[in-house]
Amino acid sequence: MARPTDDSGSLFGETVPRHVTVLSDQMAAHQPLAARMRPRRLEEIVGQEHILQAGNLLPRLIASNRFGSLLFYGPPGCGKTSLAEVIARVTQSRFVRINAVMSNVAELREILTLARRRPEDATILFIDELHRFNKAQQDLLMPDVEEGAVRLIGATTHNPGFYVNPPLLSRSHLFRLEPLIPAAIAGVLRKALGDTERGLGARRHPAEDKVLADLAVLCDGDLRRALNALEVIALSLPEKAEIREKELELFARERRIRYDADEDEHYDTISAFIKSCRGSDPDAAMYWLAKMLAGGEDPRFIARRLVILASEDVGLADPQALPLAVAAHHACDFIGLPEAELTLAHATLYIATAPKSNSATLALGEAHRVLKESPVQAVPRPLRNSSGAASKQAGHGQSYRYAHDFPENISGDAYLEKSLTLYTPKTAGWEAKIAERLALWRELRAKIRQAGA
Repeated sequence: MARPTDDSGSLFGETVPRHVTVLSDQMAAHQPLAARMRPRRLEEIVGQEHILQAGNLLPRLIASNRFGSLLFYGPPGCGKTSLAEVIARVTQSRFVRINAVMSNVAELREILTLARRRPEDATILFIDELHRFNKAQQDLLMPDVEEGAVRLIGATTHNPGFYVNPPLLSRSHLFRLEPLIPAAIAGVLRKALGDTERGLGARRHPAEDKVLADLAVLCDGDLRRALNALEVIALSLPEKAEIREKELELFARERRIRYDADEDEHYDTISAFIKSCRGSDPDAAMYWLAKMLAGGEDPRFIARRLVILASEDVGLADPQALPLAVAAHHACDFIGLPEAELTLAHATLYIATAPKSNSATLALGEAHRVLKESPVQAVPRPLRNSSGAASKQAGHGQSYRYAHDFPENISGDAYLEKSLTLYTPKTAGWEAKIAERLALWRELRAKIRQAGA
């Protein structure tokens, strides 16, 4: 079983670096309810059946005690730390926990040195918020991870593909944990109310299932937040008092949307917003807009995305989308919140309900492709700049025909040495008229060139 430190903070006669905690079976009475209710066995972990179901890879690795480094990736309160502690208990490993925010290279060296001196203790080094470690700190782990001096378990709310060094990522098993569903959270809340050893059972607070279910919904898949909220509510009441809906009202009013501008929730939500606008679903677009605003997103960031959408996905199908989006961006600057929310809603609904065309995106991409894969065309002599004696002597601009002198501004001149078709108009909105106009111009050019042949 994992060994606790003594009162002096030493382990095996050596000093444990600060910011380091070692797993202990002793439970402090002052610990928050979420800490006291942490699972002690794999069977007590809820809501992660997709990785913990019998026969899956992770339970088999734990049962055989033959795993290397593990990375747990998921939102706050989904059980990353609990799972790491359970693994240490099941495998009877020495469990050292550090938080990447408060640690540094010197402390990390001390921990790794201590683990090297006691290989028989099978040290599991749990690093919470692993994404906060810089490249040098992550590289420092590599030799001891490869040699097996420590088994690393990293927890992160950020996509490891962006924040974990590729060598470390390639040597680890990555498991994604999902937010807990309300039913799973409500079940743990019910257990906490009845548990007299670790929970609130001694206070004997009754609560209807609906109350616990509503509290679970308010916590957005975060079990730690739900348990701590339950404890705050319970301690605000006399013992044996019923926890009712009205006790949730204050918590509901102060509910915070889980949204961090530096984490995956930021990128996932703006992605959903963009795709909802592109997919012409104004209801979904407004929902994701409201979530971003409630989470404290910079309105100018949202406005910039609307400007991009106006050209990338609406384009020539509705030429008014771009000036409207640009106007919304300027309005966010000089109006500010909360009134700028109305401007963003206006622009969002306009773009979500506008006819769509990505012809500008496709045409630009095709032009880049041709430039990359084919020889660069020279500018035709009639189109070259004719100012200056040398240019005139070289014949630049000769035989150029001024487009405005011809019907429909079509002179019949060739503007590329080798003709290309890069732009194909769509048939939505205003662009349908462009398609008709281009077809007419093609006919005129053909007639002019045939007459001059």
